[in-house]
Amino acid sequence: MSDIVIQLLPHILAALLYSALGYHFWNTRWREKDNQSIACSMQAWERTAIAAALIIHAMGLYDALFSAAGMRFSFSFALSLMMWLAVLIYWLESFMARMEGMQPMVLPLAAACAFLPVIFPQAHLVANASATGFKLHFLAAMLAYSLLTLSALHAIFMGFTENALHKRLITRSLATLPPLLTMESLLFRMLLLGFILLTLTVGSGVLFSETLFGKPLSLDHKTLFAFASWGIFAMLLIGRHAWGWRGKRALRWTLAGFALLILAYVGSRFVAEVILGRI
Repeated sequence: MSDIVIQLLPHILAALLYSALGYHFWNTRWREKDNQSIACSMQAWERTAIAAALIIHAMGLYDALFSAAGMRFSFSFALSLMMWLAVLIYWLESFMARMEGMQPMVLPLAAACAFLPVIFPQAHLVANASATGFKLHFLAAMLAYSLLTLSALHAIFMGFTENALHKRLITRSLATLPPLLTMESLLFRMLLLGFILLTLTVGSGVLFSETLFGKPLSLDHKTLFAFASWGIFAMLLIGRHAWGWRGKRALRWTLAGFALLILAYVGSRFVAEVILGRI
């Protein structure tokens, strides 16, 4: 019993830290106050606190994923790892642009996902996990999923921001955000890098399926969803370059690609592990 508590403790601590930081950033950057002032940029102690939460979260994920029996994985670990990478990307971006106004959006989601392995600790052993090719495939996949997850969240927030600006609803939260064009530029940088990594993931899965997974490629629902998601992101980037797609059109395409990407792995694992009870 004590071993289980020790294993789950980093996930619980990370979730509590993310929650506390999310509330702090909401209270100091978003909350409307009678005698409010312009919110300050991110402080050194705030970056340090986020870094501490990331380190604790990473320790919990590493111990959970790499057990003595081999590499273990599940939908809860996938979502937790994706949000860890998302918080890391925003944390790194905060050194180059004002991102404190984005923290109340991403940190509560990170808290919820960090706690998922506590609620759903079941995981399955991953075959061929010791192979270098599989490790590179897995790393590319998780980086791609994280970047495209963050892109979807970023696009949703941009949609709310653009809508508020059109209605001239100037709030304190809007004053803490980067300019809309800066946010849009960041969105398409994340989409492009995520698409490149997704291409490497899909391409390596297609070309080296038998080496990576020990079986030939099969056109199951997971593979079809991954291909469909890749096609949507490809069309979005082509549309951006050729026809200047932006705004609500870019938001719709981003969310459609993200929805299919989630269904490609996380959705199928959720159904298998939680609804059907298979590990």
